[in-house]
Amino acid sequence: MLTMLLFLILSYLVAALPFGVIVTTLFGGDVDIRVSGSGNIGATNVARVYGWGLAAPVVTLDVLKGFLPVLIGALMWPEAGLWWSSSVAVAAFLGHCFPVYLEFRGGKGVATGAGALLAVLPVPTLVAAAVWGAVLAWFGRASVAALIASISLVIATGFWSPSVLPLVLLLCCGVVLTHIANIGRIVRGQEKAVIKPVRLQRSGRDAQEVGNPLEEAPGGKDSPAQPIWTGATQDPLSRESTEEVALTDVE
Repeated sequence: MLTMLLFLILSYLVAALPFGVIVTTLFGGDVDIRVSGSGNIGATNVARVYGWGLAAPVVTLDVLKGFLPVLIGALMWPEAGLWWSSSVAVAAFLGHCFPVYLEFRGGKGVATGAGALLAVLPVPTLVAAAVWGAVLAWFGRASVAALIASISLVIATGFWSPSVLPLVLLLCCGVVLTHIANIGRIVRGQEKAVIKPVRLQRSGRDAQEVGNPLEEAPGGKDSPAQPIWTGATQDPLSRESTEEVALTDVE
């Protein structure tokens, strides 16, 4: 029992490693993510401040520090069962959200919690990860993606493995609590996107491409040349234009 307790403490200490701060300090610039963007140490704020080039390894490391302790703990004590894996998962989640190295001010726990659950129930977690990616691509806001993915994870676990539902509900409630400020910004319409949503990319592109070619200069819409006509433009296929051409032919 003492060995298991020590393993829980070690799991917390490993998960408390602030990889967002470590990676950006080693490979980023002089901007401290703890005082930039949202001030959070997670991958989302790293993406906001430094881009996904640094955020990708951060989210990978955050997932691993939840996944590896649960996996190793299950291999070391296979007879312990679900309660033991759940305990390690919670320790890792708390380590990321409340790291002792940063005065207990950590991340949101989404990646680390997902990594821990991936070792316990991989299929529902992968389903929730797919939902997270789709929602992030559509809305561009990681907080919205995390909250909707949490709901989908609860639903998928209820169908797939109800015995793990207490752990999933506990971690998902933890994710909601760490996103209280984000929820307030979402309600007020002030939550910032971390990527440009696909729907806005398309609408913006269409809006730029749609135009009236009759109002363009002879060299195209980007040409600095002035149009050789100054009168009002008219669609040659319109009814009025067709009638004028017919009258001209009669005369």
